[in-house]
Amino acid sequence: MKKKLGDFTGLAKNYSLYRPSYCPLVCKAILGLVDKNNNEIDFVDVGAGTGIWTRMINHAGLNSTVAIEPNDDMRKHGILDSQKTNITWVNGSGENTTLNDNSADLLSMASSFHWVDFEKAIKEFSRVLRPGGFFTAVWNPRHIECNPLLVEIEEKLYEIAPHIKRVSSGNSDFTDTLTERLRNADVFSDAIYLEGFHTIKQTPEEYLGVWWSVNDIRAQAGEDKFIQFMAFVEEKTSNLDFIETTYKTRAWIARVR
Repeated sequence: MKKKLGDFTGLAKNYSLYRPSYCPLVCKAILGLVDKNNNEIDFVDVGAGTGIWTRMINHAGLNSTVAIEPNDDMRKHGILDSQKTNITWVNGSGENTTLNDNSADLLSMASSFHWVDFEKAIKEFSRVLRPGGFFTAVWNPRHIECNPLLVEIEEKLYEIAPHIKRVSSGNSDFTDTLTERLRNADVFSDAIYLEGFHTIKQTPEEYLGVWWSVNDIRAQAGEDKFIQFMAFVEEKTSNLDFIETTYKTRAWIARVR
């Protein structure tokens, strides 16, 4: 079955099992911008997926955490992965969170802001956030330049499917102009940009699992070419004990007027 762009149905299990975390220092820096103690912060994560970023922020001991996720499959796995937390899961979207006015101090979208209608979403976020609250958009693309193997794999992808254009990566046309768009938005008083790096060791199974969880490449390349690419990746990594992957967490933070 051909994957639809932006539809993660059927990918949630791999997403839950294998998607990497975000840079802990960036997480701390974002929380440090909020003018409250952690235990006073009401936090909302929109497009939460399976809750990887949601749980990182929630782990700081917040007053409340709400995860908004429109995809049933992703939300189901998010709920399962968050059983030992106080996170509340809600069926909603960036354009319609279903939340009350002025109900959050911090609202984020992690690896998902590119899927929503920008103007409708920031209007909704400014409604939900309290005056002076913060919106942050976060991504964690791979920093492949640190590992020649990852560069080779990336080059093979574009050899097999030269027409594809990355949509969900934190290194895309969408993020190229994001700082300026947030600064120019009437609902925000200012915007800043942060980035941080962290490196993880992944087994071949874990590394392959990340690729199997992607949507944009699979939807654009088509199933046959994607399977051809995955066969190449498996061949290149099958004899390795681990793959060392560096991730660059990129965060845009804007303050509501």
